[in-house]
Amino acid sequence: MRHITKEYRVQAMSLYVQSTNRECEILTDEIKHIIEGFPRNTEENDEQVDAESGYTEFKHYNELREKRLNLEAEQSIYFLEEEYELLKSGPRFIYNDPKTASRRRTTELAILKRKIELRFFEKKVSPGRSVELFIAELNVILQKLHDTSITSTHRQKKQQHKLFLSDNPLATTQSSQSQNINSSSSFRKGKKKNYRRLVKRLKHKIRSASLVLQKTDKSKVFHLGTRQHYQKKSNEYMEKTEAYQWLGVNDPLPNLIERTNKYLLDLRLAHWITQKQYELLCVKPSEAKLAHLYYLPKTHKPGTPLRPIVSGLKHPTIKISTYLDQLLRPLFNKVGLKTTTTSGFEVMKQVYEWSTTNLRKETLLCTIDVVDLYTMIPQTEGVLAIKKMLDYLELKQIGGLKIETIIRLSRFVMTNNYFLYEGQYYHQIRGGAMGSPLTLTIANCYMFFFERNIVKQITNAGGLYLRYIDDMFIIINWPERHLNKQIDQWNTLDSNIQLKAQAGQSINFLDIYIENINADLFTKVYHKPSHEPYYLPFNSVHPLHMKKNIPFAMFLRAIRYCSTFKAFLDEREDLRMALLLNKYPGKFIDSQFNRVLKKCNIIQSLNSNNYNTIRKNIIYNIIEEEKIPTDHYRTMFVHFTYCLNIQTLPTKFHTLWNKYFSESPINEIIPVIGTRNVQNLQKQLVKNK
Repeated sequence: MRHITKEYRVQAMSLYVQSTNRECEILTDEIKHIIEGFPRNTEENDEQVDAESGYTEFKHYNELREKRLNLEAEQSIYFLEEEYELLKSGPRFIYNDPKTASRRRTTELAILKRKIELRFFEKKVSPGRSVELFIAELNVILQKLHDTSITSTHRQKKQQHKLFLSDNPLATTQSSQSQNINSSSSFRKGKKKNYRRLVKRLKHKIRSASLVLQKTDKSKVFHLGTRQHYQKKSNEYMEKTEAYQWLGVNDPLPNLIERTNKYLLDLRLAHWITQKQYELLCVKPSEAKLAHLYYLPKTHKPGTPLRPIVSGLKHPTIKISTYLDQLLRPLFNKVGLKTTTTSGFEVMKQVYEWSTTNLRKETLLCTIDVVDLYTMIPQTEGVLAIKKMLDYLELKQIGGLKIETIIRLSRFVMTNNYFLYEGQYYHQIRGGAMGSPLTLTIANCYMFFFERNIVKQITNAGGLYLRYIDDMFIIINWPERHLNKQIDQWNTLDSNIQLKAQAGQSINFLDIYIENINADLFTKVYHKPSHEPYYLPFNSVHPLHMKKNIPFAMFLRAIRYCSTFKAFLDEREDLRMALLLNKYPGKFIDSQFNRVLKKCNIIQSLNSNNYNTIRKNIIYNIIEEEKIPTDHYRTMFVHFTYCLNIQTLPTKFHTLWNKYFSESPINEIIPVIGTRNVQNLQKQLVKNK
């Protein structure tokens, strides 16, 4: 204990000295720049003082002052090792929480009871006391499991599986895969982590230091920033886009609910929608909540800009938005089939097919980013893009709705995006909410008609054009000067669309790197400079099949993307190291790597001689898990909150089920046990409202 206390004091003092020295350097720079900004001979040159120079120095002073404040905020918070380790586990991490599972038990059993009784009623038979006895006995079983010590469970399972694991080194059970949130070192020390206390302490520290903890936009790890930084970037974004109207502190929700229901009622009375559609789309005031705005930091871009997300899962117009999107998105997928893509793998396949006959030494690759697509599309023009698509398909109605009804409802959704941010209310007057289902379809439709002339030009020149939402990809045999000239011309097609392009012999698009090396196409997996080697930690309390899918999918991507054996080996080793850092056992990783080859019926190991042949086979081999059709009449799904304690529940549940119902009228029913997760760190630590 004395050693730990001493070490803590040394660390605290070292941190204090570092922050003091850094503050001294900043203050010295401030004083130096202020002095340099003044004229040397003030008596002779008072009238020659350059106001612009003084303003520049003043602006520079404020920038330095802001940096100092940010540094002070960063230095004001100090994480203990266990707190830091918890944050490193990432937003998706779930610790073992039998208390929450126990708290949910009553509700879950009540739902199960209703399901069983409903099955009896379908047979026109009274449930009887068997259901009551079954639920009561199951409650006792669950209570015992929830109250069981994890440490004792771990020791028992370790001894029970000792011989089994020695004979089956690749066998993986929850106990042998480090599912226990306490690491092996924690067991040796006999110390159990109190995750609830850790989370509570972290929330207090972050709140006290006026910091913002948020999940990053791409790498999905935690990012810690100052509240001042977020506020500044938010103001800059709102001023730049001019998409949001400030409403003050008057809550628009009651009026919006009233207007939404009245609008739907008017459509119903005019026979534009059916009674069933009206009941489906109308808003219940007790269930409605106003949307809220939050930002995801783009750490992969210079200056860490923010991506605005308007979350409105219970917004008054969300039902209409979802309903329209379900009708319209399949239609757009049909229209944009040849020019849109959904993954880097699709891009790679089309590029390879194109390159077999068209690739030359001078072939150019180009990516174009559409700046702020969601917020820059005017609302009226966005809705008209839907109308143009429906006219293009020559449709008169969809899903029982006339085209005019769809346009009216789309306009209502687009023009009624209200949200809450930092205690203030806003109305989005330009573009659509990034988070509303309909917004993506409207953006895609708008871009489809914008890009038609571009696609025609590229196709006539023998090139290839693809788009993923706001990212465009082109490969073409044009001189670079001509391509740049065309991009400048495309930038004048629509004042709402601003294009930023990058062209050359190599580009990055989505998660793939493509390079033209003397008319030979080279591809590999692309990782952004800010890429973090983070995957779902192996010790997170998630079902095992989710953890199996991660190395399986990553290894499959490595083979598909990497055009050379060397690139594949490099990617495989990087992936293996990243998984090991996330506590995945080496044998578990290897077993999933081998599963990819087995799925493709490949029995030989990869080497430089057979790599290209095997890779081609894997690229064009559709890997699908065998899906057993579900008989919903005979199947009954049962869900319980997952924790490490309930690993033996399925066996006990089915034994108990057979005891009470094997000879009952519902004996043909097959119960299937599923799991619910407790809140992950993202939901516990991040405050978006």
